Amino acid sequence: MTADSSQIPSILAGVRTIAVVGASPNPARPSNDVARFLAARGYKVFPVNPGHGGGGIAGLPAFATLADIPEAIDMVDVFRASEHVAEVLEQALALDPRPKVFWTQLGVVDEAAAARAEAEGLAVVMDRCPKIELMGY
Repeated sequence: MTADSSQIPSILAGVRTIAVVGASPNPARPSNDVARFLAARGYKVFPVNPGHGGGGIAGLPAFATLADIPEAIDMVDVFRASEHVAEVLEQALALDPRPKVFWTQLGVVDEAAAARAEAEGLAVVMDRCPKIELMGY
């Protein structure tokens, strides 16, 4: 069962580091905007994009994979199409330590991956945007 609206404020308050998987270097793309917004709100943000690892996205150092990030990640925010969610979850579950939260953006839904993430002990937020949630507080 994914988190409901009442749980989201405490989820966002409980994370400090966020990997934005599928972050775009294009400033006009929502993933770039959300990465910049989260960083401006005090989160330590790690854009993840295989084509831009070692470069920069949204003014932040970018990484090719989750495994390349040199510190623990509290939340994985997925900006990939729904058919890629299970693959991103597998990469997240391979991290040590594992993230606490697995989040998918608006329109990104994979119920089987959400159930697997919850079974593995991760909080799950699906089909929501952390920027929108934070702006609502």
